[in-house]
Amino acid sequence: MEKVNILGVKVDMVNISQSAEIIMKFLEEDGLKRVFTPNSEIIMRAYKDPEFARALNKADLLTADGIGVVYASKMLGKPIKERAAGFDIAKEVLKRIAKTGHKLYLFGAKPGVAEEAKEKMIKDYPGINIVGTHNGYFKSKDVPGIIDDINNSGAELLFVCLGAPAQEKWIDENADKLKVKVAMGIGGSLDVFAGKVERAPEFYCKHGLEWFYRLKKEPWRAKRVAALPKFAATVLIKGR
Repeated sequence: MEKVNILGVKVDMVNISQSAEIIMKFLEEDGLKRVFTPNSEIIMRAYKDPEFARALNKADLLTADGIGVVYASKMLGKPIKERAAGFDIAKEVLKRIAKTGHKLYLFGAKPGVAEEAKEKMIKDYPGINIVGTHNGYFKSKDVPGIIDDINNSGAELLFVCLGAPAQEKWIDENADKLKVKVAMGIGGSLDVFAGKVERAPEFYCKHGLEWFYRLKKEPWRAKRVAALPKFAATVLIKGR
């Protein structure tokens, strides 16, 4: 896969459908494959945190979750044609595994959210095979038990929803212990699947304006949105 190097993070130039197909192929291969979906805020964090950057670049699939990343790729002369957000890729994968029977484990979010997401997924994706859930509130001493539960479930695909950089670092630290075929970090997606958080309407998502919709709904995000020009300026100055 062709990649674009954005501030040291090597992003795959793939769209949503291509990403889902790649993940389905990963499920037929041996060994653990890592899937991360950084936005501009995450890439800026990685730019300042070499350890996090290394964890991101170990991914077998790294997609552009955020219009800022898409714009950055265009600024660098290697344009990514479509934003490939973790939630959108996850939806496409769910459609596929509902037909194949591949086993899924949901890990993350507040207590009870993963269970609610499971119930809604079962309704929305008939045939989906969800073999386990665990919330994202745990201590380091709990990790071995969580990994045992994931492995004993027979899960092939693991959605890790701890937020960045926690989810990427958790997968990196435990990759050699996990028996799943694919571990995918998808942030707050379980809250959306569970109906706890409303996704921006299709118009906003399609036109790269999800950030604007969120800002209208949650004005406290203004500081995070203000970081976008800094990201763009850093890309221009530092380039590749």
